[in-house]
Amino acid sequence: MSNQPNPSTPTNKKKGPLVWAMLAVPYLALCFPQIYARETPTLFGFPFFYWYQFVWVILTSVLLGVVYRRLKD
Repeated sequence: MSNQPNPSTPTNKKKGPLVWAMLAVPYLALCFPQIYARETPTLFGFPFFYWYQFVWVILTSVLLGVVYRRLKD
């Protein structure tokens, strides 16, 4: 068995720039703390500064999963 790619399946599929741009979204959302460094609005007693960052932890995981699945093909 050879490790040569099957000619019927292209290996150099062009991935859309949107997939790669999705990786920059969490970085840009958290890059400027002066935008979200405030106390209000609170959520369940947590200041905005803390819960905003925590929401981005979850969203980043979802975005990485989407990007992984898109690039895996």
